[in-house]
Amino acid sequence: MLAPPRTVVRREAGLYALEQALQRRGFRFVAGADEAGRGACAGPLVAAAAILPEGKRGEIPGLADSKLLTAAARERVYDHVVAKALAWSVMIIPPTEVDARGLHVCNLAAMRRALASLTVRPEYVLTDGFPVDGLGVPGLAVWKGDRVAACVAAASVLAKVTRDRLMVELDEKFPKYGFAVHKGYITDDHTAALREHGPCAEHRFSYVNVAAASGRGNRPPRARRPAEPVATLFDPAANFDAAVTEPLLRPEAAEGTVGVASGGQPQPPAPVGEDKAMEGEKR
Repeated sequence: MLAPPRTVVRREAGLYALEQALQRRGFRFVAGADEAGRGACAGPLVAAAAILPEGKRGEIPGLADSKLLTAAARERVYDHVVAKALAWSVMIIPPTEVDARGLHVCNLAAMRRALASLTVRPEYVLTDGFPVDGLGVPGLAVWKGDRVAACVAAASVLAKVTRDRLMVELDEKFPKYGFAVHKGYITDDHTAALREHGPCAEHRFSYVNVAAASGRGNRPPRARRPAEPVATLFDPAANFDAAVTEPLLRPEAAEGTVGVASGGQPQPPAPVGEDKAMEGEKR
């Protein structure tokens, strides 16, 4: 029996090499998925997915891993991705959901939902770091995928820019914490604000540093968030009808979708179990 032909990844293609290799094997629509906000202790977790056109039409000026770009460069690349992508989507997971279900479970679910929300069905999926099952199409988890695959880098920019914009909005609502500057990540200034003011509704109480600042660090991770309901920028009750299962559509871009995931929504089956570790704990 003859072995199947090898897939050759051509280095000269740079960031587009992996997608081009897959497209030569017949996978026309290669989707990339990535997240932003995994390491932050405040604000939402945001996942995005994108499918770029084949060939020159899919080349994005200035595209790179979002963490390597300046804020201004990310905004420019974001506009190019939205304009050129065959399909793109963004999913927003509120901090209440991260506290209730666990970071890793929410991370996988967010990428799965972002991929499922694409208006063009992918034929192959590339994800950054974590394999995402339950998609019904072949896929590959790529180490530092946002630096080696254009579609993953595009998703990285979509997720990062979306989240940064949301954190600037949160800064107006909670001005004591400096969210517009550090975007909810742990910095000396953020830590000092937590000590002085305690956490707000947009902090992740399952995280060790937030739990310590709240005085609830002796409780299990999923029992640390105060029980009383608090309206937030991502309040599911304010954004959703529980009977609606489709993601919200952005009126300015029919091929892109933006959704907010909440525990009150009907959820797709998740084959992974509950996350047993929270930020600050060993995995």
